[in-house]
Amino acid sequence: MIAFGPVPSRRLGRSLGINNIPPKGCTYSCVYCQVGRTLKMQVERRAFYDPEEILKEVRDKVERSREAGEAMDYLTFVPDGEPTLDVHLGREIELLKPLGIPIAVITNASLIGRGDVREELMKADWVSLKVDAVREEVWRRINQAHHALRLSSILDGMLEFAKAYNGELVTETMLVKDFNDSDALVGEVAHFLARLRAGHAYLSIPTRPPAEEWVQPPGEEAINRAYQIFSSRVDHVEYLIGYEGNAFAFTGNVEEDLLSITAVHPMREEAVREFLARAAADWSVIQRLIAQGRLIETEYEGRKFYMRRLHAKKA
Repeated sequence: MIAFGPVPSRRLGRSLGINNIPPKGCTYSCVYCQVGRTLKMQVERRAFYDPEEILKEVRDKVERSREAGEAMDYLTFVPDGEPTLDVHLGREIELLKPLGIPIAVITNASLIGRGDVREELMKADWVSLKVDAVREEVWRRINQAHHALRLSSILDGMLEFAKAYNGELVTETMLVKDFNDSDALVGEVAHFLARLRAGHAYLSIPTRPPAEEWVQPPGEEAINRAYQIFSSRVDHVEYLIGYEGNAFAFTGNVEEDLLSITAVHPMREEAVREFLARAAADWSVIQRLIAQGRLIETEYEGRKFYMRRLHAKKA
């Protein structure tokens, strides 16, 4: 199926997905990939579908969705592989523009060192680039990149793209326990993101069955430290840790609102106290959530933070 959804997305609102790569052609075989191991590693761009076929599938899906009263905020290239392997990506974006819906591309950025890929991504309204590591050996270990790729070319390509791109640029960093979650490695990525100057930096952890079963998410304290390190260099940082529902909703229910906020970012103790005061609630709310195992208390640089407890990893 080429077009699917619309599905709820924290980053993009209501997103209609476009699967322009058959499973699973990719430049990477990331250890954490929820689609599984890469079946065909490749770096040469080629045609997978006729652009007119993609237009027809997406247009039909948009029309049916609108008839059903389904709103769409974005058309998103988010395939079972790497979208920029599609040599027709730029043409497909051009064909979809007349539908009047902003277009997003979620890419691992592995081919962004190429001028033609940067030029085609320029046509999209919103682009997400993956930055899991900026140290070659860590990048190779976690992303298991095609042997022809070089991290230095990818990082330079990102910086080149960011300088010229006029749309909304965001990054996503997947943290894997004992791979790239140390303060030093997180700090290196944060330093690079400060140079990139993207609008948002998203921190992710594995929340679904990964390609390699031994992959584990970092603990809450490591995630909080990563968030604080990123926030010292980047203006807008958020978690993407797999909670369902609207993480930004304010319902008037103090407990649910706190859990929604802390699913996106940790709250300092003073911020929590101010929130409770505005809601005419007391600290017993926090004590109850901690006792229930729904909230945790952690520290960073001498300050207390509160964040929603991660879902336990399923066996």
